[in-house]
Amino acid sequence: MSLFQYNIVLTNGDKRKGKLEALSAEAAEGKLVAQGCQVLSLKPIPEPMAIKMPGTTGITNKELIIFTRQLSTMIDAGLPIVQALELLASQEQNPHLKKVMLTVKSDVEGGMTFADALKKHPLVFDNLYTSLVSAGEIGGVLDTILARLCVQIEKNAQLAKKIKKALTYPIGTLVVAVVIMIFMLWKVIPTFQGMFDNMGGQLPSLTQFLVDASDWMSSNIVPILAIVIGVPLTIAICRKKIFAFHRAMDAFLLAMPGIGDVLRKSAVSRFTRTLATMMTSGVPLMDSLQIVENAAGNIRIAEGIEYARQRLSEGSTLADPLMVTGIFPNMVVAMIRVGEETGALDAMLGKIADSYDEEVDDAIDAMMAMLQPAIMALLGGMVGTMLIGMYLPIFSMGSMTGG
Repeated sequence: MSLFQYNIVLTNGDKRKGKLEALSAEAAEGKLVAQGCQVLSLKPIPEPMAIKMPGTTGITNKELIIFTRQLSTMIDAGLPIVQALELLASQEQNPHLKKVMLTVKSDVEGGMTFADALKKHPLVFDNLYTSLVSAGEIGGVLDTILARLCVQIEKNAQLAKKIKKALTYPIGTLVVAVVIMIFMLWKVIPTFQGMFDNMGGQLPSLTQFLVDASDWMSSNIVPILAIVIGVPLTIAICRKKIFAFHRAMDAFLLAMPGIGDVLRKSAVSRFTRTLATMMTSGVPLMDSLQIVENAAGNIRIAEGIEYARQRLSEGSTLADPLMVTGIFPNMVVAMIRVGEETGALDAMLGKIADSYDEEVDDAIDAMMAMLQPAIMALLGGMVGTMLIGMYLPIFSMGSMTGG
């Protein structure tokens, strides 16, 4: 669909300007002529420049939540899906989301189900989204399902924000420490080196070590910078391309003190909340586990969920294989077992998720309380050692002069 600006003469002779959405200029002109108008001019309105990062959709979680909530409201009010999508697309400012809406609308008009039309855009609508929509269409409760999806997306976004907050501080501080060290060895210490040479005599061991390190840094600055930039990029590429490396990295992150606790508790929260949402919406448990497994975000955790799904297909309960994996805390497994025994597993999973949302906050606070003093001590020790090493010769010269 494209937007056109028209200038027409009405049947009463009045002139009017406006905008019209149509598939082509011919279709737009046909609409105007069918209304008895004389078309003076018709020209397409260029779409606003849409910039997005490679590999992304250009659609934020907030925009997806608004779209889902508005669509839920319109369907609840009795509006057909096609008409609701057309109305939402006409007022959407994000060109990427607008294009997706119009494509989905066209597919639904062509006879495709709403869920199948959404599946053609996997980067925008993940398996969880499309599976819940499919369950809502089958059960005739699409508006209710979309409302639940809004809550689920919001909770997942909040959880991702917490994880980002937990990882940004230590990683950012480490990067700053490396940059400070390289800058001081490369630029600061050489300014003192000429003064040290004029003083003559034997330099203190610490000062001599820093001078040698500065000389080495100056003569190898290009390969050092290449290593500093290349190592993180190599790790990111290997994590994406090599399964064994990705699995080892995920296991290492889970084993790390502080960060591992945050990741484990966030995984429990995401697992239980997603599973509860799908079971409440009528998605079978086996299908729900497969979708949760794909959205786990950590290979070690995904393997644990896959093992539980396999055992479940053999007649086991859900709690027993989760206990065997050792990934999920004993309290979580015990609550899941109670939920299975009482027939209220979905409600119990929701309670676990609410509880572990608070646990994630506490784990982040505990990690920050542990990391902040350690990082400050590291930075202070590094900078202090360099300053002491640079001023040691001056102190030595002052003491000899005083003697």
